[in-house]
Amino acid sequence: NSSFPCLTGTFKTYIFPCGSLSQTQQLVCNCLLFVNVSKLHLDALSDKSILCSFSFLTLSKYAPQDDQEDITSFAVSCDDELLVTASRALLLKQWDWRQGTCTRSWKAIHTIPVASMTFDPSSTLLATGGCDATIKVWDVVKQYCTHNLKGSSGVVHLVQFHPDISRLQLFSSSVDCGIRLWDLRSSQCVCVLDSHYSAVTSLSFSKDGDTMISSGRDKICTVWDLKSRQAKRTVPVYETVEGVVLLPEKTDLSQIGVKSKTLHFVTAGSKGVLRVWEASTARCVYTQSLPSTLTPSSEEDKEDDDPRSLTYLFHLPASSRLATVTAEHNILFYQLPSLTTQQQFVGYNDEVLDVKFLGKDDTHIVVATNSCQLKVFQLLTNSCQILYGHTDTVLTLDVFKKGSLFASCAKDRSVRVWQLNSDSGQVRCVAQGSSHTNAVGSISCSRMKASFIVTGSQDCTVKVWDLPAEFSSEEIHQLSPRSTEKAHDKDVNSVSVSPNDKLLASGSQDRTAKLWSLSGDGNLGLLGVFRGHRRGIWSVCFSPVDQILASSSADGTTKLWGLQDFSCLKTFEGHDASVLKVIFVSRGTQLLTSGSDGLVKLWTIKTNECVKTLDAHQDKVWGLHGSRKDDKMVTGSADSNITVWLDVTKVELEEEQAKQEDQILKQQELSNLLHEKKYLKALGLAISLDQPHTVLTVIKAIRQVEDSSDLLETTLLRLRVDQKESLLRYCVVWNTNARNCLDAQAVLQVLLTHLPPEELLQFQGARTHLEGLLPYTERHMERIGRLQQASMFLNYMWQKMRVAGASSG
Repeated sequence: NSSFPCLTGTFKTYIFPCGSLSQTQQLVCNCLLFVNVSKLHLDALSDKSILCSFSFLTLSKYAPQDDQEDITSFAVSCDDELLVTASRALLLKQWDWRQGTCTRSWKAIHTIPVASMTFDPSSTLLATGGCDATIKVWDVVKQYCTHNLKGSSGVVHLVQFHPDISRLQLFSSSVDCGIRLWDLRSSQCVCVLDSHYSAVTSLSFSKDGDTMISSGRDKICTVWDLKSRQAKRTVPVYETVEGVVLLPEKTDLSQIGVKSKTLHFVTAGSKGVLRVWEASTARCVYTQSLPSTLTPSSEEDKEDDDPRSLTYLFHLPASSRLATVTAEHNILFYQLPSLTTQQQFVGYNDEVLDVKFLGKDDTHIVVATNSCQLKVFQLLTNSCQILYGHTDTVLTLDVFKKGSLFASCAKDRSVRVWQLNSDSGQVRCVAQGSSHTNAVGSISCSRMKASFIVTGSQDCTVKVWDLPAEFSSEEIHQLSPRSTEKAHDKDVNSVSVSPNDKLLASGSQDRTAKLWSLSGDGNLGLLGVFRGHRRGIWSVCFSPVDQILASSSADGTTKLWGLQDFSCLKTFEGHDASVLKVIFVSRGTQLLTSGSDGLVKLWTIKTNECVKTLDAHQDKVWGLHGSRKDDKMVTGSADSNITVWLDVTKVELEEEQAKQEDQILKQQELSNLLHEKKYLKALGLAISLDQPHTVLTVIKAIRQVEDSSDLLETTLLRLRVDQKESLLRYCVVWNTNARNCLDAQAVLQVLLTHLPPEELLQFQGARTHLEGLLPYTERHMERIGRLQQASMFLNYMWQKMRVAGASSG
C-alpha cells in the first residue's frame, strides 16, 4: 500500500534557487526582490510579505522571535560582506548573511521608518533616507553616525553615492522630484538638479564619473553633466521608467544596435521590455522583443498594469548580465551583448489553482496561479519559464499522455494547447480556441493519443475540440469545437476522459455527475446520471483499471460509482470541508483526495480506510496530480505552496525487512555467545538490540552459573558507561515484576556497590529511575518480610510437632 509519507521538495513563496550563480550574483538576486517589494508594497507589508525564503538567506527566520516588524529597506555592501536591514521598529540590523546571524543592531535615529539605503563603493559608509525627510550617513566600520543631512522635502526614496570615493558626494531624491547633490565634506546640499516632474527612480554614472543619467516616472531620462551640473539632454522614452543602466563603453554591443562609441543606456519600465538608447541623439537603437500572443491593442490597454512591466533593473558587470524584476515579482536575467533571456525565477505564486507534472520523465511541473500567466518549473533547478497568452486568470490544466503537450483554460473563455520542447526545455503555444460564453473552469485531454480535448464551462456547456495531427512550428493553430452540449443546469466544475477515449464524465455545481459517450462522429451521447451528493461536485476521475468513476463534492465526501448501473458503490468520509480533487493511485487500488481543509488523504478502496493524512498546506489544496510512474505526486494550494511528495512505501518495506533480518542474525549470534558462555559479549549485544527481555535472559543465564555473584559483578563492571545506563533503565522495568525482581536487585547491588553516587547521578534520567525503583523495592521487602515471618512460624510448628510425636511414642 502506498503511503506518501515523505516530503521531498517544497517550493514556497519567495524561493530563489541560485545554485548556479556566484555569491555576488545571488546577493544581487535578493536585492532585486526586496527593492521590488519595498517599492510596490511599502505601506502594506505584513508578516507574510517579509517571509522571503531564499536558497541561502531567510531574513525573517534569523530575526528574533519578538521582532515581528516589517523590513522597509535593505542594502548590500559592494564587497558582498555586509547586509543591513531597516525595519518599522526604527532599528538597523547588520547581518552576516553567510552564517545567517545578526551581528549588531542600532537605532536608526530617524523618527519614522527608513525608505531607502545604500553603501558607498568602499563599503564603509551607509546612507539611509527616511520618511522624515532626513538622510543619515553611517560609518559601519567605526559604528557611528557621520552626517545628518536635512533639507529634503518629504520621503527620501532614493539615495546613491558617487562611484568616485574621492569626491565624497551623495545624491538623493524625494517627493519634490529634484535630485539633490550633497557634499559630505561640508554636509551641505550644493545644488538641486531639476528636470523631472515625477518621482526619480534610478541613477546611473559613466565610468569617468562626469556624466549621470536619471530616470523617472514622468517618462523621460535626463543626461547630466556633473562638472557643470546642468542637464545635457532630455530623452523622452514614452513609458514609466523604473530603472536605467549605462552600458559598458569598451564592449562590442552591435547586436543590440550600438554602432558608435558614444554613451548608450538601457531603460526598463512599464512596457516590460528593455530598450537601448543613444544618449547623444536621444534615439532608441534597440527594443527587446518578447514572445507574446497579445494583440497590440490589448498591450496598449494593459501598459499601466501589465504584469510584465519591469520595476527594477540592475547591472551585473562580472558576468555581463542585466537583472530585472517584473511587477509580479519575477526575476529575469539577460545576457549581454545579445539581451537574451538566460534565467527566470519566480518570486511570488499567489494562490496555486492547479499543478501538473510535465515532460517525458516528469522533469517539469506546470503551475496555474491566480494570474493570466502559466509557470513551468524545472524540478532539478527550480528555474522557471513564464508563459504569456491568456488574458485572464488560468483556472485549470491537463497533460497529454506523452507529457510534452498540455492544455490550459481560463476566465478569458479560451483554451490553449502548449508544447514542451524536450531538447531545449522551451514551451510555446501551438493552438488556441475560444467559443465558450463564460469562464472555462475544467479541461481534460484525450488519453490514448493527442487527438482532442474536452472543456467544461460556467456557461453550463461541454465542448469537444479536435486537434491537428501535427502542429506548425511558426503559426498558432486555431481550434474550433466539433461538438457542443448543454450538459448541466449549473457550472461545469470538472470533466474527465476515460482511459480508452470512449467515455466522458462531467461534474457540476448542480450536485450531479453525468456519463457521456464520445462517438467518432463528434456527437456527445448521454448514458446516465450519478445522483447522491448533497452539494456541488468539484472533481470526477475514471479508474485506470475498473469501470468505476470517482467523484468528490463540497459535501465533504468522495464517492465511487459503477458505470454499468450508475449506483454508488462506496462513500469515503473524512474531510471536514469540500473535497476539491480526487485521483486514483497505486494502480487503481487507492484514492488520493485533497480538500478545503488543507489536507491530502490517502484511502484504500478495499477497506474504505484512510491510511494516511498529509498535512503540509494551510489553505485549500486545489492542485493534485500523480506522476506517470505512480511514485510521486505534487500538490498546490491557495497558501502559495507547491509540494512534491515521494512514495516511499517500497523503501520503508525494504528498511523494515533489512531490520528484521538484522534482528534475526543478532538473535542467532546472541544464542551462540550464550552457548559459548561469552557473557560479556552476549550482554553487550543484547543491550545494543535495546530489548529488556533479551538482556534479562542473559542476566538469568549468568546467575545460573556457579559463583554467579562474582561472574555477574565482573561482567557488569566491564560494560561501557552507556551500557550501564541502559541496564539501570531496564532494572526499573524488571523490578515491577515479582518474578524478575531478584535479577533486578542483583544488578542494582553491583551498580550501587561499585559505582560512586556522583557517577550514578551523571546517568541520563538517573534520578527518575532511582525514584521509580524505591516503591517497588519497598513492596518486595515487605513481601519478603512477611514470607520470612511465615517460614519462621512454620519452622516452629514443625519442631513442636516432632516433639509431640516423640513423647507419644
